[in-house]
Amino acid sequence: MSSIISRLLKNWEMLLLPILAIFIFQLLPDVFASGGGEVINHGGDAATTFLWLAIVLIAAKLSSFVEKFGQPAVLGELIVGVILGNLVLLGLNFFEPIKTNSHIIFLAELGVVILLFQIGLESQIEEMKKVGMRALLVAIVGVVVPFASGTYLVGPWLFPGLESTTYIFLGATLAATSVGITARVFRDFKKLQTKEARIVLGAAVIDDVLGLMILAVVSAMATAGNVELADIGIIVVKAFAFLTGAILLGQLLAEKLGKIFAKINAGVGMKFTLVICFGLLLAYFAQQIGLAPIVGAFAAGLMLDSVHFRYFKDPKIVAELREHMKGYEQTEANQQLLKKIEKHGRRHIEDLIEPIGHFLVPVFFVTTGMSVNLESLFDAKILILAFGITMVAVIGKMVSGLAAGKGVNRMIVGMGMVPRGEVGLIFASIGRGLGVISEELFSALVVVIILTTLIPPPILAMFLKRQK
Repeated sequence: MSSIISRLLKNWEMLLLPILAIFIFQLLPDVFASGGGEVINHGGDAATTFLWLAIVLIAAKLSSFVEKFGQPAVLGELIVGVILGNLVLLGLNFFEPIKTNSHIIFLAELGVVILLFQIGLESQIEEMKKVGMRALLVAIVGVVVPFASGTYLVGPWLFPGLESTTYIFLGATLAATSVGITARVFRDFKKLQTKEARIVLGAAVIDDVLGLMILAVVSAMATAGNVELADIGIIVVKAFAFLTGAILLGQLLAEKLGKIFAKINAGVGMKFTLVICFGLLLAYFAQQIGLAPIVGAFAAGLMLDSVHFRYFKDPKIVAELREHMKGYEQTEANQQLLKKIEKHGRRHIEDLIEPIGHFLVPVFFVTTGMSVNLESLFDAKILILAFGITMVAVIGKMVSGLAAGKGVNRMIVGMGMVPRGEVGLIFASIGRGLGVISEELFSALVVVIILTTLIPPPILAMFLKRQK
């Protein structure tokens, strides 16, 4: 008995968990009874949103245990969202108000804009130039084959009688690629410098651009209804002009604007504000010309580079470095070292955006998972359709490996293009939001995205282990 008591005292913090749970659940009934609305007059609605937001973020972080099994965090966030959103099937409707909370919905939409902005920041134009024709061919085949298969084969065959726009959105979702999962596998096996890795990573950048252009077209078709071929051509030209124009103008203006704002305040706060405003403004302008906001956010990320903000410094880092260097002899070599350290001591723009991504992006994935209706998956027909789409989704990307040419493992290239991940979720959720994709099809697509996220890592690991 004494040993049990001593163990409890050593782990006293564990005793707080049931007490905290009891306390929370004493407060929750009023919230649930209000349906997520106002609990009290003074800031009640906001306070309830704080509660839901905390629950969503904690759930997202708890789901990160999937990373211990070699799976991406996005998969865990999606699964925990599916669980929370379907507890109502067990008679637990505690989390239902999250689905209709307007503040959470807005934060989720902002999260997906930030995510595409981050993807753009990581996908520099120079990478496209270096990978050459192989990556371009892989990207084109990896977009065209799944898109055509989904639009003209899988859609009409498995889901007969639907509108053509629905089939096109299905094809667009299958054309998406999320290379972050593949990149992690290559990195874990220290194969990022192989030809296969360079081709896959380069093709993924081009794939993102092509996929977003397709998204711009199908979103406009879903909004405007029937769109003529000439109108589609205009949309494509508009999307291409917007992307190229934003990149070219950004290259010319970003550095000048950075220099002007740095004269006002060269601190990290001003740098962060300028960077995030680029993303938000481009998202706004994209919406104004009829494109999806994420197209603008992606373009903003592509056009920005750390060199555009070289006039900014983190005063705290610089001050600490100068104070530290006072104890050293003031030689020319030491002064050069100080300048070099100061240069690298500046926070990169990706590092500045990363914290806000940690905050907002999980909200998008968890709430997306919550919108999946598992009840529809109890239907064997829906599951069969999901597995059928998955087969086409995998084969469609595997074919792209054939375009990699000789001298590389085409299976590795093809399998590296398979994951849909967050990009596929974005496409599917936009189609659902526009009313083009039904609840049943959306749930089936989520199953497809989960499977195409789970399948590639172990298969890639097997091929990479065999590769000399």
